[in-house]
Amino acid sequence: MFENLSEKLQRAFKNLRGQGSVTEENMTEALREIRVALLEADVNLNVVKELIEHIRVKAMGQEVLTSLSPTEQVVKIVRDELIAILGKDVARFQFASRPPTVILMAGLQGSGKTTTAGKLAAWLQKGGHRPMLVSVDVYRPAAREQLRVVAKAIKANIYEGDEKGEAAGTPLVERLAKEARREAVITGCDTLIVDTAGRLHVDEQLMDEMAKLKALLSPQEILFIADAMTGQDAVKSAEAFHRQLSLTGTVLTKMDGDARGGAALSIRHVTGQPVKFIGTGEKPDAFEPFHPDRIVGRILGMGDIMGLIERAEDKLDRKKSEEFARKALSGDGFSLEDFRDQLRQIKKLGSLESIMKMLPSVGPLAGMQQMAGQVDEKQLTRVEAIINSMTQKERDHHEIISGSRRKRIANGSGTTVQEVNQLLRQYAQMRKMFKGIGKGGGLLQRRAMGMLGGMRGR
Repeated sequence: MFENLSEKLQRAFKNLRGQGSVTEENMTEALREIRVALLEADVNLNVVKELIEHIRVKAMGQEVLTSLSPTEQVVKIVRDELIAILGKDVARFQFASRPPTVILMAGLQGSGKTTTAGKLAAWLQKGGHRPMLVSVDVYRPAAREQLRVVAKAIKANIYEGDEKGEAAGTPLVERLAKEARREAVITGCDTLIVDTAGRLHVDEQLMDEMAKLKALLSPQEILFIADAMTGQDAVKSAEAFHRQLSLTGTVLTKMDGDARGGAALSIRHVTGQPVKFIGTGEKPDAFEPFHPDRIVGRILGMGDIMGLIERAEDKLDRKKSEEFARKALSGDGFSLEDFRDQLRQIKKLGSLESIMKMLPSVGPLAGMQQMAGQVDEKQLTRVEAIINSMTQKERDHHEIISGSRRKRIANGSGTTVQEVNQLLRQYAQMRKMFKGIGKGGGLLQRRAMGMLGGMRGR
């Protein structure tokens, strides 16, 4: 989502590098470019003014001007100031000393509250918690039904209650919330996630209802769910909710979209509360804690290698990866079946485009990120279909695949003989390359295995 901002900032730094030294004149020009880039990314005007002033003061200091690499110093200053804007550390999630921990989900209609409630529940389950979900959006039956579907998909507890109206003068919304908390205690759920009603805009009725829920439940967390695609509208809404409810944090949804990124850089500054999580896709596991330093790394073209490693550790089968490496580096080499298994492993990490975007756009891996938009995701599916159309013997012994067999494989996979030939040619080249590493002696082999081990956090 930060591609446009990243590209413009890189241009500003490139212009500085071309000057040889940093002077007040070329620094002023660079700051102007940075300011324009931030404003075009829909960053709040006050945030931009403060950020630019902080950068100016530090960049024009004697330490930078007399440095042997002044441009790198400026890049570091921009990095540090962006991290300061976003919050230096990963925000902690508050849990109650006596369960259940109550989390109130706030936000406008369409911001992704219900989906995010489910993602948060899945994230908590992964950490060993037992969450319960409840919807108090009694105005839209579809919202309650959506939460039921979400809860079923992630196998989470949900309190549905009945909707017969007020009981003993208690409004239905408050009754459902109170009953859900009691049910969480009875069933041993240590967290209660309350999916509230939304509106198309902030209004008095919505805020009054939220204030009553806050007074009734005394939540440990009041999270504002902001659609990153809405830019400054999300920032204004967050400010209004914070004024009335004292938010404890924000969750930014649709961070995998083509938004300009201004909301991410503005909300914390405007509300004073941290961004705690980001939604990076539609699946329940496309949800992660917000790491300010990693986001800034992506903005400045430094990539997010740590995020990629964590994703690999979480998604990949370590035993299969090590077995593949052992076979690939040995004299026998890996089979087409092994190759297919590794393709399936890669697909678990997400789209190739999303993986490449986590690589640095500067330095030796720059070309990889630039190729991100040119990746044909369907190619992996075609390769897998071709291998699936082979017999077990053909997958184990590729050399027996004759012309007639190639024609049969192409027909069976819905591809062409040329595509089958291309796959076999690339496979042969890969086997040869890995064997070369293996034969290159212990050092190269240990390095290759060491790289694999490093990806596994050894």
